[in-house]
Amino acid sequence: MRLISAGMESPVAKATMSGVVGFGLGAVISVMNSAMVFEDPYRAAQHAKLTGMQKNKLFFKDLGKGAWKSGTGFGKVGALYAGSECVIEGYRARNDIWNSVYAGAFSGAVLGRNSGIKAMVFGGAGFALFSAAIDTYIRWDSVDEDA
Repeated sequence: MRLISAGMESPVAKATMSGVVGFGLGAVISVMNSAMVFEDPYRAAQHAKLTGMQKNKLFFKDLGKGAWKSGTGFGKVGALYAGSECVIEGYRARNDIWNSVYAGAFSGAVLGRNSGIKAMVFGGAGFALFSAAIDTYIRWDSVDEDA
């Protein structure tokens, strides 16, 4: 049992789990959005000439492409953030809110690297603020109503 617990604390395991869960979440969100995209009035002219079977084939093809694209995006972000947070926590040897802030800043900067230095700075700052807000909310001690 101790070996399993130690394995789940490793950065590789946390990044893998976050990547898989992120992939699933991204795919589900994409599937929900696919129904709305298919009913787009601007694309209705293209779909008017198709038979029912052709529409279904096109719908499921678009659904699969969108689920894969969105799933991989969410999975990469989840794996990057969870892995970097675990590595930072191990390096600092502390479990506090700053691990989330540093991991958010790193992840945001890495995600914005292809768009230039300004995108890296703002992406890192935005992701760090979002991470701090979420981690603060999660760590918030609720007031005991019985006391």
